[in-house]
Amino acid sequence: MNRLKLLGTTTLALMTGISPVLAQVTEIGAPEGQVNIVAWAGYIERGETMKEFDWVTKFEAASGCKVNVKTANTSDEMVALMNEGGFDLVTASGDASLRLIAGDRVQPINTDLIPSWSTVDERLKSAPWHTVDGVHYGVPYMWGPNVLIYNTEVFKEPPTSWNVVFEEMTLPDGQSNKGRVQAYDGPIHIADAAQYLMFHKPELGITSPYELNEDQYKAALDLLRVQRNLVSRYWHDAFIQIDDFKNEGVVASGSWPFQRNLLQSDGQPIASVIPQEGATGWADTTMMHVDAANPNCSYLWMEHSLASNLQADLAVWFGANPAVPAACTDGRGMSTAETCTSNGMDDFEKIRFWTTPVSNCSQGDGACVPYYRWVSDYIGVIGGR
Repeated sequence: MNRLKLLGTTTLALMTGISPVLAQVTEIGAPEGQVNIVAWAGYIERGETMKEFDWVTKFEAASGCKVNVKTANTSDEMVALMNEGGFDLVTASGDASLRLIAGDRVQPINTDLIPSWSTVDERLKSAPWHTVDGVHYGVPYMWGPNVLIYNTEVFKEPPTSWNVVFEEMTLPDGQSNKGRVQAYDGPIHIADAAQYLMFHKPELGITSPYELNEDQYKAALDLLRVQRNLVSRYWHDAFIQIDDFKNEGVVASGSWPFQRNLLQSDGQPIASVIPQEGATGWADTTMMHVDAANPNCSYLWMEHSLASNLQADLAVWFGANPAVPAACTDGRGMSTAETCTSNGMDDFEKIRFWTTPVSNCSQGDGACVPYYRWVSDYIGVIGGR
């Protein structure tokens, strides 16, 4: 097979030996009656959080497939759940999708069975986080940046740097940031530290936050150890983070637009920004388990997931960008050209999307620190080591 690369830089050494295979499903049969999905919080709504956001109820009625959702809080949790089995679909980010492919946990998708495939953003159709040698292992769902959310009563002007969560300082309200900020509870947060260092310590020579040699990796861990003294909580549950901003005195954190939107809808003094150092981000793909018990309902859901009205409402709900560009302009849902521009539809090339770190990278074979070390070392950082 060809040597594939992630975002043009990181070689897929973890994929060595994988030979593309044909999709298992060649035609859609009778619906099985249900589909079991592992998803990020807020991704699959049936109007229970806010009644106007519901893209499940009508699907269930039309298809005969009951949608069962298991919320996962991190990519590692998604991989673990798919390894355990019992699920049909997962909305996987780029730091999980290739691990699922390499581990034979997901199957190729027959795009001929998805009529709306032609409407998918050309930037996403063959994205390297779900495509191997031209074989698609999923259907794009949504993408967006990891933003810095902040309390507007503390920050009268938007913060211009991620330093408010990485370095101890006095905030504009005259109080320290110590104990008032949060960080993401996942090893991929090491990439946020690396991206910060790309801007502030160019002498380290970091060219990708997911491709770190030993010296660059050590610098990122050292920065995270400084951050460890500042954070009140390492968050992974979006709703707990929302509560922390409302009730526990948290004033700044890396977050998702989802939390920002819910906090704002509750009247909280919250806004978000992408600071000068830029942002990491996520481009998520709906992938089907290799042993999916409900493949027909799974294909029906994947087709439904590309409906422009669903994509439009999902983008507004999450504050992110649809996988179907027409959702921004066709008027079938809540999105408009203006909301898509505001959510960063034109900033695709500026986001460094989550991807799995591997040892064979653009710096050379074996030159970069692989993901299993990120996992163990981040646990150590959180534990104060």
